Amino acid sequence: MLELRPNCECCGTELCPDAADAWICSFECTYCGDCQRGVLAGRCPNCTGDLQRRPARPAHLLAKYPPATRRIVKEGGCA
Repeated sequence: MLELRPNCECCGTELCPDAADAWICSFECTYCGDCQRGVLAGRCPNCTGDLQRRPARPAHLLAKYPPATRRIVKEGGCA
């Protein structure tokens, strides 16, 4: 099950569980659309895999399967 991490790992932008512009790699590294389209150019800086739009968890399942709360932010961003 996806963790649905709460923020962009590059810039720290908050990403709600149903964010339409959240992107992940196969390891669930999570980024906002601005970083995905900009500095990352569609590639994860950790594994170099391609980034895909993160699916949203249906609202009625969020209580039973809550999103992650642990924030991960790269020191110095993803420059």
